[in-house]
Amino acid sequence: MSRSATALRTVAVALAAALAVSACGAGSRVPAQSAAQVACDLPAPPEPVTVNVLAYNSSAVDPFTNTMVKSCTKDGIALNHEPIDFAGQVQKTTATLAGGSGTYDILETYSFALPQYAAQQKLQPLDDLVAQFDQEYGLSEINADMRQALSYDGKLYGLPMQAQMYVLAYRKDVFDALGLAPPTTFAELRDVSAAIRQAGEIERPLAMPLLASSDIATAYDAALGSLGVDYVDAATMRPNFDRPEAAQAFEELRALLPFMDPQVTTFDQPRVQQQMYNGSAAMAIMFSGRMNDLTQPSNSQFADRFAFAPPPSVAGGDTLYNVLSVDGWSIPANAENDPALLFEMIASSVSADASRAAVPAAYPARDGIVTADSSPYAEAAQESIGKAPPAEPYPWTARISNDTRAVVADVITGGIPVAEGTARMQEIATQILAEYQP
Repeated sequence: MSRSATALRTVAVALAAALAVSACGAGSRVPAQSAAQVACDLPAPPEPVTVNVLAYNSSAVDPFTNTMVKSCTKDGIALNHEPIDFAGQVQKTTATLAGGSGTYDILETYSFALPQYAAQQKLQPLDDLVAQFDQEYGLSEINADMRQALSYDGKLYGLPMQAQMYVLAYRKDVFDALGLAPPTTFAELRDVSAAIRQAGEIERPLAMPLLASSDIATAYDAALGSLGVDYVDAATMRPNFDRPEAAQAFEELRALLPFMDPQVTTFDQPRVQQQMYNGSAAMAIMFSGRMNDLTQPSNSQFADRFAFAPPPSVAGGDTLYNVLSVDGWSIPANAENDPALLFEMIASSVSADASRAAVPAAYPARDGIVTADSSPYAEAAQESIGKAPPAEPYPWTARISNDTRAVVADVITGGIPVAEGTARMQEIATQILAEYQP
């Protein structure tokens, strides 16, 4: 890698150790009425207060959002949260942070995007508030490296709630019947897919979220990271899309397409889940926050047949095809409500009681919460975390990903040649990095 050590590599090791001894789309899978009731001892405001919370709906995020809304809504204080998908959250986050005042007081955020907003001074630093409320909410029990992952330039801008990483879900009954083992490389992934297809029951056995408007960029980043290459060499401030691994990542992803639904570039994670629910796919690689849904009999007749493994590496190295994301709560710099009041709300939603209640739907940020006994995918997550590519915690990373996404989609779908795509990406990234040159 271009960096010998990174904050999220430390997160990976720390979280894996924690497990050893004892982390997107419209529509909530966790009903609000099932939210935990936790302590949220807010001071009574002199006048009624309305707090607007922006958080996308998924089984991993909903427990924290619903707990906050349920526990902190009381006399004189009303919390509002409307269902929204991930793409909608991204759009509304940009809009609410754009002006002198915004619509939302509390934002769900994540480690990939946070450096850009923090560098633009659009989020409030939380260090003083953490110190003020540490003892009351046990904030020192939140994994320190996850706090680092939501920090920028030495300041904390997001209070961690959970981690998410890629996990491979597969139909154990199908694998056992064919004598197959979970694939550990993309070559094995293709071989296993071919064997399942040849058996004649499942024509498109592999499911992955490759939605052209969002997930496809994450997939490419995961493939490139598994090959040991970052978007940018931070030491030289030079993009890496002209390296041979950049082309290899494209070729490896394209080689999987014959085993996936022809409309895969329209599939987000809920659509991938649906393929597993109805039996049209036998394997899926997606974020861990989607795994618990597969085990619910109300979702699928195959619920008791799913098993979990770490995702494969692209070419056999130690680093997996993976993305490690730390999710948390941030307070916009333009929020008009009292920051201390808002912070107590987010602190209550990640309290020890709230975190325990979120398992197994989520992988909470507090050390020691997730165990193999409490989560069906815990062991897979443990290995996945420990072998995730290091993050690129820089303000240009999200911009490069966003601005090159259309090119990635064109290359993967065969619209343009690989060489043309990597050349365009190198040019786009170079132009963005020029803004950060001294």
